[in-house]
Amino acid sequence: MRIKEIEATSIMTPSRLPDADFVINAYMGCHFGCLYCYASFMGRFIRAKSGGPEPISEWGNYVYVKTNAAKLATQELGVWKQKRPQLLRSTVLMSSVTDPYQGIEAKYRLTRSILAAFVEAEFPGVLGVLTKSAMVTRDIDLLKRLPNADVGVTVTTSDDEVSRFLEIRAPLASRRIETLRRLNAAGIPTYAFVGPLLPHFLHRPDLLDDLFARLKDVGVRQVYIEHMNLRTNNTRQRLFQVLTNASVGVKEAYATASREDHREALDAIVTDLLAKHGLNIRLGGVLRHNQPSKGTRG
Repeated sequence: MRIKEIEATSIMTPSRLPDADFVINAYMGCHFGCLYCYASFMGRFIRAKSGGPEPISEWGNYVYVKTNAAKLATQELGVWKQKRPQLLRSTVLMSSVTDPYQGIEAKYRLTRSILAAFVEAEFPGVLGVLTKSAMVTRDIDLLKRLPNADVGVTVTTSDDEVSRFLEIRAPLASRRIETLRRLNAAGIPTYAFVGPLLPHFLHRPDLLDDLFARLKDVGVRQVYIEHMNLRTNNTRQRLFQVLTNASVGVKEAYATASREDHREALDAIVTDLLAKHGLNIRLGGVLRHNQPSKGTRG
């Protein structure tokens, strides 16, 4: 994996997400390299800004580290306090196009330093963290000092083989479910981000049933669910290349994942299973990508 240290000019970016006012991405690129990740589009911005050689197909093999991210967070929070106090009630999310706890966070500790900056600033707004990594439990001490922090853990399946297939170097699904258990035991508000909602659940609702059951067992009460984003050519290409040997039914499910009849049928399954397990869905329903104004998550 190629790692490059850079300096950013700002760190809190206005958000188009439906439940975040600002996002923080201390890293560009993500070593986890999930096949379905829409954030692979970041490669073209890296090339434009730095002349870097990272084509979109290299997603998962490079990370740019914003070494001054924590310093910028401290400075920008200071400006909010002095000049724009209304922004202190904002909702800030880490992260939208990367994972704040991918492996190199153990070395650079940018996410931990940013959390410390929010603690130092006595930030009264909502600070959210979205990750696939158990490393988030390292920072429970800081999260507990923030009055409105919450942590989302992305869990797309309860099957470790499927998670390893689609989410190349991300921690296994079982470990993420255990991470939610540990966070809930520590009193940290959590939710599970079931995103993307895997298209083959349409033909195997028992697999989604099992996932929801396991989430409930570890104390999860809220879920955020999003249909798979197949609007970009690079995402479709990367995904369908590895589905070559999949069954006809699985291939068909992914090929029709953006069709309205597919989504409506899958939504109905989700609604029934949420009721069965007593889980609440954020934002009132499963998010779809024919609504670009609402943005998307990573």
